[in-house]
Amino acid sequence: MRPEILNPLFAEVDTLDGVGPKLKKPLEKLHCTRVRDVAYHWPDRFVTRRPVDNLDEASEGEQIIIAVTVTEHRSGASRRAPYRVLATDSAGNVLALTFFGRASYTAKKELPVGETRRVAGKLERYGDMLQMVHPDHVMKVDDPALGQMREPVYPLAEGLTQPRMASLAAQALDKLPALPEWIEPGMLTREKWPTWADALHSVHARDDESAKDRLAYDELLANQLAMQLVRADNRKKRGRALAGDGSMRGKLQLPFPLTGAQERSIREIEGDLQQDAPMLRLLQGDVGAGKTVVALHAMLIAVEAGAQAALLAPTELLARQHFETLREMARPTGVEVALLTGRDKGRARESILMGLMDGSIQIVVGTHAIFQETVQYRDLGLVVVDEQHRFGVSQRLQMAGKGKRPPHTLSMTATPIPRTLTLANYGEMEVSRLDELPPGRQAIDTRVVGMERLPDVVDAVGRHLASGQQAYWVCPLVRDEDGMEKPAAEQRYAVLKARFDDDVVLVHGQLDPEVKDEAMARFASGEAKLLVATTVIEVGVDVPASTLIVIEQAEKFGLAQLHQLRGRVGRGSEKSTCLLLRGEQLSETGRRRLALMRETQDGFRIAEEDLELRGGGELLGTRQSGDTPFRIATLEQMQRLMDPATSDAKLLMDRDAGLEGERGEAARILLYLHERDMGVRTLRGG
Repeated sequence: MRPEILNPLFAEVDTLDGVGPKLKKPLEKLHCTRVRDVAYHWPDRFVTRRPVDNLDEASEGEQIIIAVTVTEHRSGASRRAPYRVLATDSAGNVLALTFFGRASYTAKKELPVGETRRVAGKLERYGDMLQMVHPDHVMKVDDPALGQMREPVYPLAEGLTQPRMASLAAQALDKLPALPEWIEPGMLTREKWPTWADALHSVHARDDESAKDRLAYDELLANQLAMQLVRADNRKKRGRALAGDGSMRGKLQLPFPLTGAQERSIREIEGDLQQDAPMLRLLQGDVGAGKTVVALHAMLIAVEAGAQAALLAPTELLARQHFETLREMARPTGVEVALLTGRDKGRARESILMGLMDGSIQIVVGTHAIFQETVQYRDLGLVVVDEQHRFGVSQRLQMAGKGKRPPHTLSMTATPIPRTLTLANYGEMEVSRLDELPPGRQAIDTRVVGMERLPDVVDAVGRHLASGQQAYWVCPLVRDEDGMEKPAAEQRYAVLKARFDDDVVLVHGQLDPEVKDEAMARFASGEAKLLVATTVIEVGVDVPASTLIVIEQAEKFGLAQLHQLRGRVGRGSEKSTCLLLRGEQLSETGRRRLALMRETQDGFRIAEEDLELRGGGELLGTRQSGDTPFRIATLEQMQRLMDPATSDAKLLMDRDAGLEGERGEAARILLYLHERDMGVRTLRGG
């Protein structure tokens, strides 16, 4: 149960004065559905305005407050044309107050001809005329509210105004309860941070970096403490020790020796599986580092110990790819591997369900279908999760509830993750890292080519296909006139099909599954030579015969995403090439990004560089935007404050694992405040 002291903060937003059904909609767009959300919805900047007596004292681009007398209203020639209110200052200078859309109706009421009003906003020039577009404030001359020279500017949604948002924020701040301090006293003194309530008041009133750091630290501490509690609770659980005898692993006939990193990771996993406490481990692997082989070893250990294993993939396409790969590698062992997706119906589905129930199916691969209520296992001992899902902690634990006893869990990620983000997203897990590539892998020749050379690139693809090799052509999603995303791959496919006919197939996320499967099957078998696709092929697609990839509008992709796409080639012994087609408009960040792609194939270095280059906006590429579990802490704050937050969480757990002392009770409140209560639920009485 949430502590009662927090109830005012978790009240619905319509408990604030002035919030009705009409205002709730724009607030929902800002994710402000409760009083707490409004309190944590901070201004993104502050405006300081200078009062002037006349326009001669002001500069273009300056934020000013000025008294003007309205002289004329001018309607536009059409609804879309601006509505202008002409006014004069004390020196007779003319100022146009310009409004668009519905704001014109407000202008008619607030600015009657002949009346004097004080207006606040940014002074601009339109042709020969000075203007103020959508003044931030229009008030009577004696209105005391306009005496505020400095005011916050909040992120808004349509239907909200700055004054209304400021009013709601003030109401939310008035409801802040007196909470006990959860930050370690020594750190609070050392950093000279304000109290929690003072910090929230401060960030709404001024640009206070110290207050922002304190509130970001609160969020990081809550997250890390929840992770520590989950890890501690997991260690107390009684699972099933799985000790394999090597009988099945010994039958594997892999075409290449394991790398040192693979052997190390397998030993770490094997050690975890031999413990009673269920394993919670993350396997990080660079492109082509061989995660699937490690996962197969882990699943065979479970089978050798008499248990079953399940591999959960995020998409049907990837599930089928995993299934084909695992079935082929496991063939010499005699282990029965099955595929179960939402598309399986009738007798085929019933047969798989019976095999899982009686144990004749020892390894199952699939999408969410493998964890539906109707799917029962004889003895599920290991769950392997392809972490492209970006599941949260509580979701990962929920998926592990299918066994008679809590099964071991191995999560995999194909994207190398910077250390800071590994702590943030996977702090409850032990981590294994594949940082070596299998022998025989050649460096991929990466080149950057301007779009003006597109005809030359198409000719080069033609020569490549004529030599008997295969290729990928990757396009981004684009937005059409209605703002909807659509695959640019469709247009490129039409052009390339006219040139290469049936040698070309198309795959993107908006196609029917059967159509995608057929296209992938033709490409994987070599019947089709060129696969045109969106980033749906970013992970899991493994066609060693494909040795060329063209990435169109490469500047639109994130750095790590480019690295993942490049990893679709270079998977065999033949030399491979990656062509990055760039547009004419290239930012400095874009240039650095593409230069780094030419410079290195080290995914872990690329991930760290991506963190530096992109900041918080589109971390690890558009697909993974918002990948951190934080609303408050920025990436820069995470890099500075994550380590102390992790250390403090560990210290608190060492001293008060039950969170029963004075600081522990305060920490419980912190967990609920930041909705990390999955950590509290692991405690008795939580």
